[in-house]
Amino acid sequence: MYTLYILPDACSLATHVALRELQQPVEIIHRQQVENFTSLNPVGTVPVLVDGNTVLREGAAAMIYLLNKHNSPMLPVNDAAARHQAVENIMFANATMHPAYGRLFFAAQNISNIETRQQVFESAAQAINSLWQVVEDQLGEQPFLGGGRASAADIMLAVYSRWGNSFPVTITIGPKAMSMIDRILAMPSFQQAVQIEQQQSAA
Repeated sequence: MYTLYILPDACSLATHVALRELQQPVEIIHRQQVENFTSLNPVGTVPVLVDGNTVLREGAAAMIYLLNKHNSPMLPVNDAAARHQAVENIMFANATMHPAYGRLFFAAQNISNIETRQQVFESAAQAINSLWQVVEDQLGEQPFLGGGRASAADIMLAVYSRWGNSFPVTITIGPKAMSMIDRILAMPSFQQAVQIEQQQSAA
C-alpha cells in the first residue's frame, strides 16, 4: 500500500487522483497531522509519496513513478513520441503552470501593502492567462492533452485551475481547456479524492 502525504486542494490532489485512477490502495495522511514533517521532506512541501523504501518528494516525479510502475496508458511505453509528449506535458504543468499560480500564493502570504500585492496578483494573472492559452492551442480538436483519454497533465492542470478563485483576479481559461477541466473534475477518481481530502481536513 502507498502512503501519500497531502494538504487538501494542494497540488498533492493530482497524485491522489492518479492513485485512484490506477486503482491503487493508499493511506492518505494530512501533512499537518505529522509532528515533524520536515524529517520526511526537508522542504516541507506536499506531495510526499511513500512506496516501501522509496520516498518521492516532487509531484511530477511521483506521477511518472506511478505511471511507469503500473504501466498506465497515461505514459505510453511503445510509442516514443507519445511518451515524450506525455512527459513534456507533465513538466509543463509542474514546472511552468504550477509556479505561475505559486506567485499568487506568495503575494498573498508575503506582501502586506495592498496596492503592491494587487499589482503582483495582476501580473501573475497575466502570465497564467498566457499559459492557459498555450493549453487551449495545444488541445486543438482533441478532448485531452493526451489525445482521446485523460492524461496526468490534464489532472494536474485541473487541480491548479481551482486555485484562481481564491484571489481577486480574473483567470481566463478558453472553452477547450475549460471542457477538458470539466471532464477531469467529473471523473469518479477526482470526486472521490476530493471527498476523502475534505474528510481529512474536517477530522
